[in-house]
Amino acid sequence: MTETDKSKLPTDSDTGPETIETDTLVVGAGQAGVAMSEHLSRLDVPHLVLERRRVAEAWRSGRWDSLVANGPAWHDRFPGLEFEGLEPDAFASKDRIAAYFEAYAARFNAPIRTGVEVTKVTRNARRPGFTVETSIGVIQAQRVVAATGPFQRPVIPSIAPQDERLTQLHSADYRNPEQLPEGAVLVVGAGSSGTQIADELQRAGRRVYLSVGPHERPPRSYRNRDFVWWLGVLGEWDAQVAKPGKEHVTIAVSGARGGYTIDFRALAHQGITLVGVTRAFDQGVVSFQPDLADNLARGDENYLALLDAADAYIERNGLDLPAEPEARAAYPEPVCVSQPLRELDLAEAGVSTIIWATGYAVDFDWLQVDAVDAQGKPRHQRGVSSEPGVYFLGLPWLSHRGSSFIWGVWHDAKTIAEHITIQRRYLAYRDAGQRRADG
Repeated sequence: MTETDKSKLPTDSDTGPETIETDTLVVGAGQAGVAMSEHLSRLDVPHLVLERRRVAEAWRSGRWDSLVANGPAWHDRFPGLEFEGLEPDAFASKDRIAAYFEAYAARFNAPIRTGVEVTKVTRNARRPGFTVETSIGVIQAQRVVAATGPFQRPVIPSIAPQDERLTQLHSADYRNPEQLPEGAVLVVGAGSSGTQIADELQRAGRRVYLSVGPHERPPRSYRNRDFVWWLGVLGEWDAQVAKPGKEHVTIAVSGARGGYTIDFRALAHQGITLVGVTRAFDQGVVSFQPDLADNLARGDENYLALLDAADAYIERNGLDLPAEPEARAAYPEPVCVSQPLRELDLAEAGVSTIIWATGYAVDFDWLQVDAVDAQGKPRHQRGVSSEPGVYFLGLPWLSHRGSSFIWGVWHDAKTIAEHITIQRRYLAYRDAGQRRADG
C-alpha cells in the first residue's frame, strides 16, 4: 500500500491486526500534529497521523465549557488561515478552535486516522526504523514524531485529602458551576485556568477561596496593543530559556468576556478570598503558606516591568500610541491580603469542592526508546530527540517561549519537518558504484 493513501488504511469496522508502513508517523492530531502534517505534506514526506480520539480532542473535552483562547484571533492561529467570521481582536471559543484545526487539516487532505491509540514504540533491531504497536495493528515507521502536547496527565498533588465529604477534581475535568455540588469552592492554583474558573464560580454565586502561588500577570492590553503584541516586539516570545527562577512560574491571563487584565486584588474586592500556597490538610483543616503578599508583589513587579518596557519601546521608536496612566492605578489592599488566612476549616467554611488547577505532566510511557530521562521527561534539542529518528513537538520551551502556543507550534513543526527532509536526503544518497549499478 502507498504510505499516504488514506483509503487503504483500515476503517473502524475492520477487524484483525494489519501491518502498515510509512516514512514518518505523527502521534497526535491536535495543533502540533496538524502543523506537522502540513509541513511534511509540503515537503512530500510520506506520513500518517494517528489520533486516539478526534482531531483537537483536548480543546473539545479537556477544557471547561466557557473557555476561550488566551490570545486574540489575529495572533493565536496558523499563518495560512484566519478564523472565519471572527473579529481579529476577539478570542475564539474552544469549539471554534477545534473546528479551525479540522478545517485546516482538510485544506491539504491531512492523512489523519482518528480513533487509533498508539500503545508502544520500539526501535527495530539490525534494521532501520521503529515498530509501533497500535489499536489497529502494527505500523513500521522510519521516524516518529510525538505530537501529543504538554497536557497529557493531570497532576493532583499528594497533599490532596482523603475525605469522602469533599468533591475533588482537576481543572481538566471542570466544565461549569452547575456540575459542582452546592457549597463553597477552594481553587488551588492561580494560573490562567485556576483564575478564570474561580472568577466564573464567584460570578455564578459561589463562595470561592483562591490559592495563589508565584505567577506572572501581564496586562491584557496596554496603550492599544494586546500583550501578545508587546511580547513580540520586545523579543520575549523569542527567548530560548526561561529566566532563572521563573522556570515553574505560571502566567495569569484571560480572554474571557472579551479579555481583561487579571488583578488579584480586583478579584478579592469582587468577592473572592485570596489565600497563599496550599500547604497541607489535617482532619478537615487546610493550612496555607504565609506567602500571599509576596506572591502578589512579585506579580505586580512583572506587570509593571512590562508597562515600563512598553513605554520605553514607544519612546524609542516614536510611536503614536495613547498614554494609559490608569493602567498603573492600584486597588486598595483587601482584608484577605492584609490579614491573610493561615488555615481554613473546610466544613465550617462550607467548602464542598476542591478544584486542583495544578497543571499537567507529560506521559511518554508508550515511547520505549532512548528519548526520555529517568523522570520521564523528553531529552531533545529543539525537538530533535536524543534517539535518532524520534522528535517531540508542542512542548513548552521546545525551542523558545512561544513553542507551546498555536503559532509557535507551527514554526517548530516547520523546523522539524526540514530536519526530517535533510535526513531523508542523506539516506537516499547513492555513491558512484551504486549509481553505476543502478544503470
